[in-house]
Amino acid sequence: MTTATMSTTFTELALIQPLLARLTEMEYRQPTPIQAQVIPYVLAGRDLIAGANTGSGKTAAFALPMLQSILAQKDAEYTKDRKGNYVTGLILVPTRELAKQVADSIKSYATHLNGAIKTVAVFGGVSANTQMLALRGGTDILVATPGRLLDLVSSNAIKLDRVKTLVLDEADRMLSLGFTEELTEVLAKLPQQKQTLLFSATFPEQVQALTQELLHDPIEIQLQSDDASTVVQRVFNVNKGEKTAVLAHLIKAHQWRQALIFVNAKNSCEHLADKLFKRGIEAEVFHGDKGQGYRTRILDAFKSGEIDVLIATDIAARGLDIEKLPVVINFDLPRSPSDYMHRIGRSGRAGEVGLALSLIDYEDFHHFSVIEKKNKIRLEREQVEGFEVDDNITQAMLDANKPMAKPAGTGKKKRKKNAQVNADVWLRNS
Repeated sequence: MTTATMSTTFTELALIQPLLARLTEMEYRQPTPIQAQVIPYVLAGRDLIAGANTGSGKTAAFALPMLQSILAQKDAEYTKDRKGNYVTGLILVPTRELAKQVADSIKSYATHLNGAIKTVAVFGGVSANTQMLALRGGTDILVATPGRLLDLVSSNAIKLDRVKTLVLDEADRMLSLGFTEELTEVLAKLPQQKQTLLFSATFPEQVQALTQELLHDPIEIQLQSDDASTVVQRVFNVNKGEKTAVLAHLIKAHQWRQALIFVNAKNSCEHLADKLFKRGIEAEVFHGDKGQGYRTRILDAFKSGEIDVLIATDIAARGLDIEKLPVVINFDLPRSPSDYMHRIGRSGRAGEVGLALSLIDYEDFHHFSVIEKKNKIRLEREQVEGFEVDDNITQAMLDANKPMAKPAGTGKKKRKKNAQVNADVWLRNS
């Protein structure tokens, strides 16, 4: 594995003055570890495989050198034959929200480039006609989801034969969401000679096979960002059927400025929102069945603080950057251990301390033990005062070596006056 010499300032990374000026305005004081290692290699034109935790600053790691390289290429020799719907830099992402977010970040970084770099985002869920109009004359940087990109290519709205830099962002997520065929089709339309940058939080076999096929003599960078340590993880045992009551109690008691609640199904979003509403808590929902316009409005309102509680499926677990999000709650446990890490990574970003809560009943216990084992963590099981778990269930949950089955005699609840842990005391002080 190759590593670069760590730089302590963006100036040492040889970025041009317009980009440095913008970074100063955005209060980027020094490069994150992933930025310090990735930027020099991208500027040098190397293929690259990079892995880092969410919230590590990887968008700037590839966007800043891309902007600088494309700007440098815009000389007479390069531009004299640039007719048609060309693309110079192509960034493939798994979700609509991430496409918009990455494009917005790139446009922000390019503020002082005087409009020299054109950036367009294309994704499904909205009219293709508007995107086709935006692509007239081509674009320097295209941020796209694979399906919509193929639609636009088939309509001759864009051509990929001049791509000089390809970025695969959240590669593991693209493959896990079933984009393998679309990704293969896109890659077949790209030129052989190009720079390829692959970013992935995890590296399952599919991603490893992709890197071997696609990249040429790549630099490999693996980092575990310090940001991960800023997330405080807590696990609360609850009785079956009491998750909603416990959740409502926590929200009311602590009045979090923002709370992102994860469930596993689209209809679960709606059901939980209705249950919370009956308990006097207004919550919005965020899932794949909602139109793109709605999702954009809801996400913007949540980021700005207009919405306090957002209930979402795992569509919100990857790539979304919500500044200073104080708490993430796993109402339903994620299906995979890696998704657990991506969920809790929505909080505690960019050095901010965040809180990740998981509510588990006896049916969740074994699965959470698997999540702990795979992620090499071990968390103390706690209880919320006033919602203590029945004695026999508590004992079963403490036996971490046995798969959970429904304990006998759970019909009658016994409230213990003294909780194992008074979780509210800690939460009030957090």
